[in-house]
Amino acid sequence: MTSDKRTDRLRRYWDRHAHSYDQQMSFFDRHFFGDTRAWICSQATDDVLEVAVGTGLNLPHYPEDVRLTGIEWSSAMLDQARQRAARLGLKAELREGDAQALDFPDGAFDTVVCTFSLCAIPDHRRAVAEMARVLRPGGLLLLADHVAASAWPARAVQRLLELVTVPLGGEHFLRRQLDQAREQGLTVERHDRFKIGMVERFAARKPVGDAP
Repeated sequence: MTSDKRTDRLRRYWDRHAHSYDQQMSFFDRHFFGDTRAWICSQATDDVLEVAVGTGLNLPHYPEDVRLTGIEWSSAMLDQARQRAARLGLKAELREGDAQALDFPDGAFDTVVCTFSLCAIPDHRRAVAEMARVLRPGGLLLLADHVAASAWPARAVQRLLELVTVPLGGEHFLRRQLDQAREQGLTVERHDRFKIGMVERFAARKPVGDAP
């Protein structure tokens, strides 16, 4: 199977799950993720890009004064996000896009957000590199996801789960997005890891660079 065929298959998978996604995520928000959406979005400022906006579950949590752009590769999920934005009376540019090849110039955003999505993006390292690229110097990257657990018995269970979830929907449990942010030279300013290390959220700043 070629990469393009795999991408199309995964997109179809998420299209099929768009209408049940909110119900599925409500369980994890209550029992695992807690206040993470509010924790992430409350730190967003000015021009904001949300990568893999999904059905728009983060939309109610953003400050009113941000200028929000969201991209999503599943058209069915994007439709849900647009409907949610309309119900909220929220002005946001929501459009189809690929996290692995963001269609924006370097340094276009003050804040980049991605929650509970890098686990299912095929090339998560490239996606984080793209997020860092479109951040302005001094901008903030805000990420949250389920990650490899701290305890080895939990990691063993996660490895077993991946035998099903990776072929089915491309969802990984043993990734660690914090490592990719540091590889891009970002400085971690705030960091939480909980639920025996299976949930991680952080804010990382892009260096301003040397003064001329």
